Amino acid sequence: MGITIPKAATPVGAYLLAVQSGTLIFTAGQGPVKDGVPAYKGKIGRDLTVEDGYEAAKLAALNCLAAAKSVLGTLDRVERVVKVNGYVNSAPGFTDQPKVMNGASDVLAQIFGENGRHARTSVGVNELPMNIAVEVELVLACKP
Repeated sequence: MGITIPKAATPVGAYLLAVQSGTLIFTAGQGPVKDGVPAYKGKIGRDLTVEDGYEAAKLAALNCLAAAKSVLGTLDRVERVVKVNGYVNSAPGFTDQPKVMNGASDVLAQIFGENGRHARTSVGVNELPMNIAVEVELVLACKP
């Protein structure tokens, strides 16, 4: 598929990258960070386009998978993507958060097929840490 799961990030605060509870994995929010540096910064609808936001959400979702892999050891244990929460650093009046979050949804469906389809929330926010464009978190169902 030509998709590479990056190395898991180092947390920037007092939290874990991901936590397993039973057969569920909950990832911490991940941004569009590449090689330790935010790849997309600014507000969607002012500094960045919807297309930029789409790519940022895609990268953030891959970083979530890296966080899950750090707990599971392998993504082969993932049975289904259950839920995606997406936070979009939005300019005033910007209302296309779902189009931005399609980047995360599309890459997850590409990787996991029908089991990558999920419930989702897309929220516009005033600010995000380090001025990142999006933040994504996942809930994954996993094999024991």
